[in-house]
Amino acid sequence: MMRVKLSETALKQYLNLSPILQKKTDKQFEYLFSNFRHPSLHTKKYKGNNDLWQARINKNWRFYFFVVTPHYIIISIIKHPK
Repeated sequence: MMRVKLSETALKQYLNLSPILQKKTDKQFEYLFSNFRHPSLHTKKYKGNNDLWQARINKNWRFYFFVVTPHYIIISIIKHPK
């Protein structure tokens, strides 16, 4: 079974999110557990790095991660740069 593991940076970023955004992030992590390709995640490989993945928290926020079985290693939770 896959698990989510946050890097030190991602953990700090998560703790700085508003409680509402933390709750939404938790829900998106649950989707990641159950269905890597869940439509609300919009999961895709991050351009320029074949090992790095990007997924959506909401319209304005993304998280970036690597898949290292049995973990999804979240390395960053940031506002979408666009």
